This record gives sequence, structure tokens and C-alpha cells, in this order.
Amino acid sequence: MGRACGVEHDGECCHVCSRESKRWYEERLLLVALGLIALYAAHIVLDKFGASVLGSLLSSFHDYVGIIWLPMTVGLLVGGLIDRFVPREYVWRLLARHDKRNVIYSVGLGFLASACSHGILAISMELYRKGASTPAVIAFLLASPWASLPITILLLGLFGLKGLIFLISAIAIAVITGLLYQALDRAGLVECNAHQGNIEDNFSILVDIRARWRGYDLSAGNVFRDLVGVLKGSWELTRMILWWIVIGMLIAAAIRAYVPGEILMNYMGPTLPGLLATLIFATVIEVCSEGTAPLALEIYGQTGAFGNALVFLMAGVATDYTEIGLIWSNIGKKAALWLPILTIPQIVFVGYFLNMIL
Repeated sequence: MGRACGVEHDGECCHVCSRESKRWYEERLLLVALGLIALYAAHIVLDKFGASVLGSLLSSFHDYVGIIWLPMTVGLLVGGLIDRFVPREYVWRLLARHDKRNVIYSVGLGFLASACSHGILAISMELYRKGASTPAVIAFLLASPWASLPITILLLGLFGLKGLIFLISAIAIAVITGLLYQALDRAGLVECNAHQGNIEDNFSILVDIRARWRGYDLSAGNVFRDLVGVLKGSWELTRMILWWIVIGMLIAAAIRAYVPGEILMNYMGPTLPGLLATLIFATVIEVCSEGTAPLALEIYGQTGAFGNALVFLMAGVATDYTEIGLIWSNIGKKAALWLPILTIPQIVFVGYFLNMIL
């Protein structure tokens, strides 16, 4: 996956990075929009000369847009609500303990982290600097890309109720990996967090919630400001992830239009070699977590291998070199090396099991 932004700024994350002023040619969402316009223009020109080579691609792309627009809109609005009303301090306060609840809290709070996998990298490193334990950071990092509420809504829109399998699997793998990291932490086999002395022990989330509720002004002006704040948060999230989703849909549409189903079935079928080929594909491809969702749907649609779709989605996070590199440089090399060692066998096992029962 691409470079994560914002990890060098104290207290910042990808949402803030996206608010930095950019020249127009640095705005990725605009560039993707211009690319789509150019693609449609090329289709019109080629079609007039009888070369309708882009027709199948654009038809498949329209199908994906029809599937994805409603759940994506809902997910972005939910992300805006979280951005506006869930303080980051709540996350920081719950991630510094060294017991099993710490891992559960990490995964649960990952549900509130409305950011793409690149944003999750920045948030995770910031949480580490604020005092979160190494197991908590790893569990949060694994759960957030696929167990967050906006992405859950997206997966439900794409896969129907089967999308819940991704949610359950992501949570299970994140919890198991977090607990394994705790065992490694106790054995001295992963690096400890040197920043934990900075945690504010007197901060109470319940007290803060009650204070915010009692102090909330229900006037029309304040409600309007909050509404604008939610929409701004949704827009920042849109700028951060929508371009990845469009790229993912274009790649998936190209696979549907130009790659014979027999090829995917032969190389990515519901077999152990097919799972391993899918794992390699997920490791190599450079698409954000949201962008891989349409690709996973295409793999499932052409091969009928639901487990392969799950491996494709989750292995991208577990084997991402950007993610491993950031853990290596911010937490330590042992913590980074254990990530693929612990997660890949779990992902392949779950994928193989799903292929057998679905």
C-alpha cells in the first residue's frame, strides 16, 4: 500500500493531512475524477470509429457504482459523525493496560476508527506515542481496516449478509493476534512502549461524557455547526478514501471485462494453491483497504471462493510493507517481524475453512 501520512506530527493523523493545502494537481480525488472524464471521452471517440474496446469496462464500472454508492454514502456520513463526536482521548485512555481487556478495547475502538488503512497506520503510531501498549496497537491496526463501522457498511453493501463474515473474522484474528503479542510481551520477545509514562491516569471517559452531555447547547446555531462539522468530517474522509475505491472499482471492472473467468478459477480457485496465489496477489497489489473490497467481490464472483476473497482482503493488511516498515521504525523490528508470522497462518486457515463450508 502507499505511504502513510502524518505519523511525524504529534497529535495528527491522515484526517489532518488531508486538510493541508494542496496544489490542484496534488489532489488525488480530483486527478481520479479527471481520469474518469478522460476515460469516458476516449470511449466516445473510439466508439465513433467502431472500436468499442472500453464499453465492457465502463459497463462493469457502472455496475459497481450501482452496488456501492448507497453503503458508501452511509459509511462516509457515519465516519463524519465519529470524527465530530468521538474524542481521540477516549481511544488513548483505554489502550495502555496490559490485560486481556486491553485487546478487546483495542478491537472495539477500532470499530470507531473511520479511516482507511493508510489513516489507520498514522493513528496507530500516534496511539503508540500516546502510551498504548504494543499488543493494543497491533490489535487496533489489524481490526480497524475491516472491522470499522463505515467499512462494515460497505462490505454489507457488496456481499450482503456474508459481509458480516469479514467483520467476525477480522475481529477474531485481531483478538487472537493481540493476545499472542501479550504473551510475547511478557516473554520479552517484543519491544515495550517507552512512552507509557505520559498517560493521564485521572482522565475518566464517563465523567467526560456526562460533562459534554450536560454542557451541550441544543440551540439551532450549535446544532447547525455540528451538522456542518459532520459534513466536513465526511468530506475529509471522502477525500482520503474515495479515490482508492474508484481505483479498486476500475481494476475490478477491468478484470471482469478482459480477464476470462477460467484464468481466475485456475489460479485463484478454492484450493490451497489458489489461496496461496491469492495471498501473493494481495501482498503485491498497491490498493488501499477500501479499494480492495470491489476486487475481492470480483474474485468471489468469478471463482466462487469466498475464502479467497477473505484472504485477499485481510492479507493485504497483514503483509503490507508500509505497515511492517512503520512498526519496525516506530515500535521495533521484533514487533514488525512477528506480524506476518502470526497473522498469515490464521488468515490462510480461515480462508481454507470458509472455502470448505461455503
